[in-house]
Amino acid sequence: MAIIKSAKKAIRQNLRRKERNFVYREKMRELVKKARTLVIEKKIDEAKKILPQVYKALDKAAKVGVIKDNAASRTKSRITKLIERSQK
Repeated sequence: MAIIKSAKKAIRQNLRRKERNFVYREKMRELVKKARTLVIEKKIDEAKKILPQVYKALDKAAKVGVIKDNAASRTKSRITKLIERSQK
């Protein structure tokens, strides 16, 4: 257990950040998984409708620092490519 006052504060900050990051990460993962599931189920129109929400969640997670910018871009690219390929 931390003894120094600043270390105790750091522990409190880490817990708050962990909870906040979990919300962003969970939302992001949930939407990406939902989009992939829709593509597998051949519901391409629904997958296209959910795409802006996926973009928003990924961009927000990158902005806040939960994931890196390139990771967000890569994920967006792969999801879009998956939807476009399955449409054909």
